[in-house]
Amino acid sequence: MKLAAGIKEISCSTLKTKEPMSSHTSLKIGGPADYFIIPGGSEELKELLCFCRNEFIPLFVFSGGTNILVSDKGIRGLAVKLNKAFKNIDINGSRVTVGAGMPLPMLAARTAQEGLSGLEFAAGIPGTVGGAVVINAGAYGNCMAELISKVKVLTWQGEIKVIFSNELDFDYRHSSLLRKNWIVLEVELELVRAEYISIKQRMEELLNHRRKNHPTQPSAGSVFRNPPGESAGRLIERAGCKGLRIGDAQVSQKHANFIINLGRARAVDYLEVITRVRKRVYEEFGVMIEPEINIVGEES
Repeated sequence: MKLAAGIKEISCSTLKTKEPMSSHTSLKIGGPADYFIIPGGSEELKELLCFCRNEFIPLFVFSGGTNILVSDKGIRGLAVKLNKAFKNIDINGSRVTVGAGMPLPMLAARTAQEGLSGLEFAAGIPGTVGGAVVINAGAYGNCMAELISKVKVLTWQGEIKVIFSNELDFDYRHSSLLRKNWIVLEVELELVRAEYISIKQRMEELLNHRRKNHPTQPSAGSVFRNPPGESAGRLIERAGCKGLRIGDAQVSQKHANFIINLGRARAVDYLEVITRVRKRVYEEFGVMIEPEINIVGEES
């Protein structure tokens, strides 16, 4: 096929066919990607993007596979996972430059060891730096926007640009990167110096709270955005949705804003649970809660 031949000219990385996306998502759900590759760096990624754009081949770029639900039919075209080559980290004083593929908990642990405070809230957040920047991930009253000074991105025109934080239009679970759909390559953070013991203590407090209140089964993290002045999880629980189950997709008994995979959940099951939860909450409270999970792939 033209796509396979073209990619092999660009990359020496292993190109896989019919790769199950369930192996690459925290939900353990998702049909096959036509083609799947892990690029060796930013330049290779840029060439892959330009090739797909010129040949009108669908391209899906992801990293940790959290906060996404891949359809049962999978992904058409090429799925690109940002992994090892995008986990670079450089610490210069209180300034940290980190690749988009770095897992947030790993980054939080590393900066804590260096006596740098600011990422304690991220110690238990699943996912990677790139995705966290795009949706302005946060917890316990803190968020990524507070720490970001600039972001290096790859545009869909194949241009590598540096965007400063004041240009990113950060808001609750939002940045302008969502609209532009650019690919985050690297992020620069500004942290503050603090005693390692106090940083570690705060991280442990938050991790213990997360272990106590969040499910351990496969999930995509929080499914719904919190409405203004309200908690989505509280609304879902008050609407009687805890334990609501379709197939092996179930609203967690531990935290109502998590929909878990009990073992063999399908994307269609998961979507039906989302639909029913939204309907019940709206009927009960007149509030339409909006998903923050990203639904991708060919419609079933």
